[in-house]
Amino acid sequence: MIRNVSVIGAGTMGNGIAHVFAQNGHQVVLIDVSEAQLQKALKTIQKNLDRQLAKELITAEQKEATLQNIITESRIEKGVDAAQLVVEAATENEALKLELFKKADAAAPKDCILATNTSSISVTRIAAATGRPGQVIGMHFMNPVPVMKLVEVINGYATAQSVTATIVELSRKLGKIPALANDYPGFVANRILMPMINEAIYSLYEGVAGVEAIDIIMKLGMAHPMGPLQLADFIGLDVCLSILNVLYSGFGNPKYAACPLLVNMVASGKLGIKSGEGFYSYTQGSKGLVVSEKFR
Repeated sequence: MIRNVSVIGAGTMGNGIAHVFAQNGHQVVLIDVSEAQLQKALKTIQKNLDRQLAKELITAEQKEATLQNIITESRIEKGVDAAQLVVEAATENEALKLELFKKADAAAPKDCILATNTSSISVTRIAAATGRPGQVIGMHFMNPVPVMKLVEVINGYATAQSVTATIVELSRKLGKIPALANDYPGFVANRILMPMINEAIYSLYEGVAGVEAIDIIMKLGMAHPMGPLQLADFIGLDVCLSILNVLYSGFGNPKYAACPLLVNMVASGKLGIKSGEGFYSYTQGSKGLVVSEKFR
């Protein structure tokens, strides 16, 4: 039974993954080279636990137990030395992920499973950077992790069936719903989602409709909880572009080529919520969606 979990990366996804494991009784080591990022992650976890407490989803005792289950560490070598499962949740950058997996592979116990939260990068390539490719798998959590039920479980070419079974069972014990996919560009979630977002951006780029109209049509007509342009802002336009580039490179099919408008927005630093502006403008304290001045 997996009890000790190390999470590499204390950003949005990493702190959410640490939160969920700790809330379900696992001992979690949250690892990041930045002490400031680690402290920010702990504050975010506490804030999200307070939100759950206010909604009576957890008790005060469960909140305190969750926080007690998390410790922080800045060194991978020390952070994974007792791990039964390592979940990497660093930036969507292949070179960085390969480096992190080499370090985790060298320091983690031999029977430890190494998982990546990548949303598009090949699990097989990541596994090949280690000496244990059969014990490497994808665990693609959705944002926000404490709320979203799906875990896309991705088998690399060499992933052992026993490892897949362990991760599927573990995902269920976390209160998640695992869905299996094989290791091809974009897996399932982003192979389907990103072309839709890209087509929405093309519709804006070509003057078919405005930002609000595109999102309203998809929300009301297709029962999507969030329009594709708002969702792109939420994900991060730089992340969307990166995933589209992985799809285009992996398949060599022009249908995955990123819209020039998306390329230009990323180049100009308009990345969505994280930068304060994308297709919409985001100001602190504002509750309503405000279309960016560029698209009014």
